[in-house]
Formats: sequence, C-alpha cells, structure tokens
Amino acid sequence: MAFKKYLLFFLYLPCIVQAKNITITRLTCEMQEGLVVVEGAPRLGWVMESPENGTRQSAYEIDIRETFTGRQIWNSGKVNSSQSQLVSTEGAKISSDNPFNYIWRVRVWDETDTPSEWSREAKFRSAPSRLSEGKWIGAITRQNAHLPEGRKFHGSELKKPEVKAAWEAVDTLAKKSIYLRRTFLLDDTEKTKTQKSWNESGNKSGKKIVEATAYVCGLGFYEFSLNGKKVGNSEFAPLWSDYDKSVYYNTYDVTEQLRYGENAVGILLGNGFYNVQGGRYRKLQISFGPPTLLFELVINYEDGTRTIVRSDNEWKYDLSPVTFNCIYGGEDYDARREQKGWNQAGFDDSHWHPVVMQKAPKGVLRPQMAPPVKIMERYDIQKVTKLNADQVAAASKSTKRTVDPSAFVLDMGQNLAGFPEITVRGKRGQKITLLVAEALTDEGACNQRQTGRQHYYEYTLKGDGDETWHPRFSYYGFRYIQVEGAVLKGQKNPHKLPVLKNIQSCFVYNSAKKVSTFESSNPIFNAAHRLIEKAVRSNMQSVFTDCPHREKLGWLEQVHLNGPGLLYNYDLTAYAPQIMQNMADAQHSNGAMPTTAPEYVLFEGPGMDAFAESPEWGGSLVIFPFMYYETYGDDSLIRKYYSNMRRYVDYLKTRADNGILSFGLGDWYDYGDFRAGFSRNTPVPLVATAHYYMTVMYLIEAAKLVGNDFDIRYYSSLAEDIRIAFDKRFLNNDTAQYGTGSQCSNALPLFLHMTQDKRVFMNLLKDIKMHGDRLTTGDVGNRYLIQTLVCNGQHELIYKMFNHEEAPGYGFQLKFGATTLTEQWDPRQGSSWNHFMMGQIDEWFFNSLAGIRPYATSEFGNQQNNSKQGYQKFIIAPEPVGDLKFVRSSYETLYGTIIVDWTRKDGTFTLNVSVPVNTVAVVFLPGGKEPKEVQSGTYKFVYVE
Repeated sequence: MAFKKYLLFFLYLPCIVQAKNITITRLTCEMQEGLVVVEGAPRLGWVMESPENGTRQSAYEIDIRETFTGRQIWNSGKVNSSQSQLVSTEGAKISSDNPFNYIWRVRVWDETDTPSEWSREAKFRSAPSRLSEGKWIGAITRQNAHLPEGRKFHGSELKKPEVKAAWEAVDTLAKKSIYLRRTFLLDDTEKTKTQKSWNESGNKSGKKIVEATAYVCGLGFYEFSLNGKKVGNSEFAPLWSDYDKSVYYNTYDVTEQLRYGENAVGILLGNGFYNVQGGRYRKLQISFGPPTLLFELVINYEDGTRTIVRSDNEWKYDLSPVTFNCIYGGEDYDARREQKGWNQAGFDDSHWHPVVMQKAPKGVLRPQMAPPVKIMERYDIQKVTKLNADQVAAASKSTKRTVDPSAFVLDMGQNLAGFPEITVRGKRGQKITLLVAEALTDEGACNQRQTGRQHYYEYTLKGDGDETWHPRFSYYGFRYIQVEGAVLKGQKNPHKLPVLKNIQSCFVYNSAKKVSTFESSNPIFNAAHRLIEKAVRSNMQSVFTDCPHREKLGWLEQVHLNGPGLLYNYDLTAYAPQIMQNMADAQHSNGAMPTTAPEYVLFEGPGMDAFAESPEWGGSLVIFPFMYYETYGDDSLIRKYYSNMRRYVDYLKTRADNGILSFGLGDWYDYGDFRAGFSRNTPVPLVATAHYYMTVMYLIEAAKLVGNDFDIRYYSSLAEDIRIAFDKRFLNNDTAQYGTGSQCSNALPLFLHMTQDKRVFMNLLKDIKMHGDRLTTGDVGNRYLIQTLVCNGQHELIYKMFNHEEAPGYGFQLKFGATTLTEQWDPRQGSSWNHFMMGQIDEWFFNSLAGIRPYATSEFGNQQNNSKQGYQKFIIAPEPVGDLKFVRSSYETLYGTIIVDWTRKDGTFTLNVSVPVNTVAVVFLPGGKEPKEVQSGTYKFVYVE
C-alpha cells in the first residue's frame, strides 16, 4: 500500500518549557527487581515517567548504604550523563563477607537541570564467599549408593545386560525422596559460636531480628519450609544445570517467618535431573549423586550479633511420602506416610535417622539469577468422557498398560507443561492414578506413544477429609487427563471410589516476565501468536527445552533462531546469562559445542553423530550474545564468553575441509511431501558452512568490541576464505542458484550477504511462487527465509505465505485444533504437538507489522553503528500490508514501555506511539521520505493515500 500525501503530524501534549516532574518508578540491580544477589560491584538502573513530552535525563546521583547500620558505602555525586541503565558502581566498597543487605536510591536531573525527588529504596545482597565451604548432607553417599558414572546411558545402551545390571545394583535409598529437618532456638539469652558484632556504635539493644537470609541448594529439586510454611512459590528449584560445572542456589529473605523460641527448618528433596535413575519412561539415565542439601541461614540482630544455622550433622532425615519421582517417569505419593508437623517445632523426630556427610557436587556454586519456575496458570475441565468397557479393553492394548474400568478422560482445553492438581475425598489406602497426554488414542484414551510412556501420577489417600495434592518433582506435556480409581463429584459411585471434588491442569513455566502485547485485525496472526506463546512457555523451564514430555532437553538452535521473538516477548535479562553459562559449561575441552546444554547425554554410536554436534545448534554460543546486546545494550556476555566463542570457531576450522563443513542436522524438519526429519530440500554442508561463516562474522564483531586487532585480521581473512569456498562449492554462476535452489539454499547466502547477485533473490521468489506462495523451509531455514524477505521489502509476500489455513502454515495447525505450536508444519505427521522451533513469525509481528526494533542492528549489512543502545534509541517503522486494518502492540524495554497503535481506514493511515522517558524514537511512515525523530511522550501521525 502506497501513501502519497503527508497530511498531519501533531503531539497529544504541548511542550512546556519548565521542570518535567520526573518520577522514578522502577529500580533494578543487574536489570532485576527485588532482592538481587550480586557478585562484585553491581550495575544499577531505573525507569522514569513524566506527564510531559520531550523529557530526558541530564544527570544522576546514586547513594548506596548498608541496610541496618545506615553506613554509607558509596555516593556517585552528581554525574552529568543520560545513562539510566547498566550504570556502573565500580569503586563502591561492597564486600562478599558483609552479612547485611545493601540499600540504594537515585535521583536525576532533567534537561532543565531540575532535580527529581529521591527514589524509593531498593535492595541487593553480595553473594557470600563462604557458602561454598559448607557441608552437603543427605541419606547416603554416592560411593555407598554404587551409582554408575558417565553420560552414555541412552537409547540402545540402556538395553545392554551389563548396563541394566549396573543400575539394578544401585542402593534403592539413593533415589528415594527424603525429609530433612533441623531445629534451633532464638531468644534473648542465646549465644552462639558464630556471633559477631557488626554494630559500629557498640550499642546493645536486645535481640531483635533485623534481617534473616536463607541460602538453599537442594539437589535435584527441593521444597523449603520454615516453621511449617513453604518459603517462596517456586517449583523445581533450583534451576537445573550441568552439576559437574555449575550448581545454583536460591536466596530467600525469611525475616518475617522467624519467631522467638524454637524454630524448625524442613526440606523435602527429590531427584530432578541431578539423579535420573528411571523406573518408568526415561529418555536417558544419569546421576551426579543421591539427593543432597546445602543450607545456610544467617540471622542478624539489632545488637550487632548474628546466628548462623548450617547444614551439618545436627540434621536428621526420614523417607518422605513421595514414594517415586523421576523427571521423566512421573511421581507417586502415599499420603498415609505423611508425618504431621514434621517441619515444625515440637515434632518428635527421635525415630528419624542422622544425616550423612556427602561429597559436594563438582560444579561451581553460583547464585541463581534467572527467575524461578512457578505454577503460572490453571485450567479447568472443558469436557468429560467416560470410557466404556470396549474402549477400556481396546485402550489397554493400544497403550500397552491395563486401563482400569473406572477410567474417564478430561479435556482441559489447553496443551501445556505441568501437572494436575487434585482435591479428593475417600477412604484411607484408596489409590487414584492420573495419566496425562497431549493426544488421544482411537478409543479416546490418553495416548503417550509419541511422547514417552509410561508417565503417570499415583496418589494414595490418607482418608482424612478433603486432600489436595500435586506432584513436586516431575512434569509432562499434556492436554488430557485420564483418571482411574475415582469418580467426579456428582457422578454415580456404586463402587464407593474416592470422589474427585476438583481437578485442574497447572501450567508450570519460568516466571520471566511477559513484556509485550500484540494484536491485529488478522485472526490467524493473533491465534498464531498465542499458539507460539503457549509453546514457548511450555518449553521455558530451567532451560529452553525442545518439548515438555519426550526429551525435556535444552536443544540450542531454538535459542538464536527464535532469539528475537523470545527477546520481544519475555524479560530475558537474567534468564539469558544463565543459558549462556549452561552453554559454556557444555563446551568440550577441544572447543566443540554439543547440540544440547546442559549436556546430560553424549550422543554416540551409528547415526548419532549429527545429533551430537551441529553448527546450527552450537552457533548459539556465538550468535545469541549479540541478540542480547542489541536488545539490552549489555555487551557483558560477549566479553565474558569471548574466549569460548573463539575456541568454538577454531574447533570448526579443524573440522572444515577447504572451508566447507559437512556435518550436522542442516535445515531440520523442512517441508515437502514427506515426513519431516533430516534436511531433505537443502544440502547439509551448505547449511553447516553458512553457519560457520556466520559465527566467524560475529566473532569478528566480538573482536572489535574487545579490541583484539590480531583476531580481527585473522578471522576476517578466514571469513573471506569461507565465502570463496562456499561460492565455489555451492553456487551455479550460470543459473545463480545455490545448492539445490531450495528456499533455504538461496535465503542463507542472501541473509548473510555472501552474494550481491540480484538473480539469486529472484530465484528465491520464483521458488516461493512455484510452491503456491508457500515455504519449504524448516527449523533452521524459516528465520532466514522470512528475514531475507523482510530485508528486501517483501512484506506483502510474507503476508500471503502465512495468511491461510493450509499446510505449511500456522493456520493449518489452528484448524487442526492445536493449542500449542507443533513440531511439524503438518501436525498429523509429527510426534510432538508442543514445540516452539517453528515460531519465527513472531519476530515479523513485532519488527515489521508493529515496526518496533532497535536503532542499531547486528544483522549483516544493516548495521547503523557498532554501539548497541538497548532501545534508548529505537525505530518505529510499521508495515500495513495485505488487508490489515489495525495493529496494536506494546513492548516494555529497560527504559519503559513503547506503544504502537495504528489503524488504516478509507485511505487514511493513523499511527499513535508512546515513547518512554529518556529515549528517542525514529519514526518511519509508509510513503514518508524522511523519518521523524521524536523524544519521549505521546504522538499521533496521520497520513492519507
């Protein structure tokens, strides 16, 4: 659509030359809110609001103090700067041995040099250096457990008699869930060996508690309670990792939960990925050791003394009611084994067992920065289907398990990652089985054939009124719940089965904040956006997983291929650095990057090489830090992992044959008249070599950033050699086709600007046309195809390619009834209905339809400048294509929320935008010759055709 005449540009609010009434609304430490645990001097940030247009910061002053003593640690003085994010506090005297929190505040000056009020106070805490010296406790040592070593227990390896024998020889105590407890006294007369005065004035004014902080690491997963109440609301804590490299702990402010007199700490431990011993379905088996705990509680008093409660031989343990738990296989709970008051003071634990001292995990102990996983949504029953006798008999055969005659199936309406939660009433010893699945058999029973069977949950009643329960240590991807051994409330109950009074699906995912909205006049696009969101959230756990059922592994290609869409939708300021740490931990000593991180299994043996290493997957290590830098203006990941990036590129060079890489998965799951899997349309060496070139080009940019002139010269020469080799091997100069001439074959070199031949782009358009304006790309090629079309202004074509209900396309999945994005373009062919690897269209929704994007971009050939400002300066360039009538979108940046709302009616295009304080927007309108640069505020633009 062309707009020919500029009609009107005006502001909603007049510019007033006076103080702008700046309000500081959000304080962050390392881009996080709340109590943040930091290592070293933190970087601080703040968000400002003003009712007037054109407001900007001209200076700031930061004040940092010790929380309780009020002692000033650092004051920046008035700093003339517009910087309001990632502000350094180098020089502040912040000690890792300080038992107190720090508080800080800030005030700013506007463009008229008028100061604001001081902000509210925010807290951070220095990571304690002594924590790694603590003792780990549990029920049995790894040595006595006889756990097999290694990461090869996968696939056919698990069927070997000697492997089966090794795992069967493991002491059963090593996989049991246990309770751990410890009591301690707090009163005016208590004196401890660890007390120390921190009150500079020396005044002793009693034993009032002023701060209490708990540090907890329970592996694999734990639930922490204090005086009978759960602390926090996380599930599956701490976030999982390669425990030989990194071990994460959580920090809690428990000041309000303590009381004078006797207190009790209770910890429930489960296996998680730390200890996968199988027992039912399992993708793999690996154990870093039996369940274990590291604990420290630091209590500071008003009189300057402190008490420290640690994990030591004063603790006791007993078996918990969780009788089985496996991250892959499910969970069983026997409520008859509950011990009332086990985590409270006054409980008789004389029959409990003394803990044993365990060897610490090999990994470096690190504070968990990423947000926790939580129950974020709940879904109720949408439909109930009772299986008749014939269906039960048939389902018993098709599902390879005996289905109970009482079985009924609940459609909860939404495919998700999580578990059911039940409230039930019945007799002591009665048992309910919950089988979950994302698909149904022909008989209507839950079908786990494609997603890993058997996975189920069993609950044995204690017979004490209403009983509410959900699993603690396992989850699955499901929409349907098959209930056996119970009846729904209000249903006939001739066999006196337990009555299920309530059941919900608990949607469990990482609590990283949603930071955007998108809505348009196109129902397919709106539904596709929701489809992708539900799939991303299902797979946004401790890591970005591929699926929430069959594998639960952190396959890495999604991190960068969907990276822009993820960064548009979610606050990844803390989550992304932890993903990078996982990648660095997974890197091999020779520089190789595996396809998964954490790498819980080594893919070895015939046909497994491509799954072990693939440049499109490993390249996330080099590519993703630049996406992070572009979004947040934070180059720390590039600097921190520069040597890892270089080692990876150097490794790829050793695998290259005259500049060509010939291994990997290629354009995984591309589309055609075949069941998707390995790349069929595009040569694997073409895709691998293109990504080799891409990682080298990013490494050159990283070398410029860190100031390594030798690397700039060396890798620039290498990149040119790869480009020449690529053209020699894959380019047909006569036809201007790369490789097979597939969409991925031509889109990759175009995206990477490896060619300037316009005929290659025309060939790409011809192929799309030949396929009826449909794509043939897969997991890898999708982004490069879409963004190549974007860079060449082909938004109308993109609109045609996805505005339909045929395969391949999001509309077909919606028509099929999917509620999450499926693994294959045609879900009828796929084995999973909950993958997000095909979700690259979300990037187009935001950067093109809404037109929100950073001013400096790292895409090849489109870089305005090398300094990424993290949306302190940004572009708004909406694309009103097809028959779109409106797009409404918002995006919460580090500086505040950008809002874009445009409509198109009767030849008039109206654009409303909101620009955060202290930022600048460069606004491009359809048909406009010159962009309009505006500062903070609310604006309206109107154009007529």
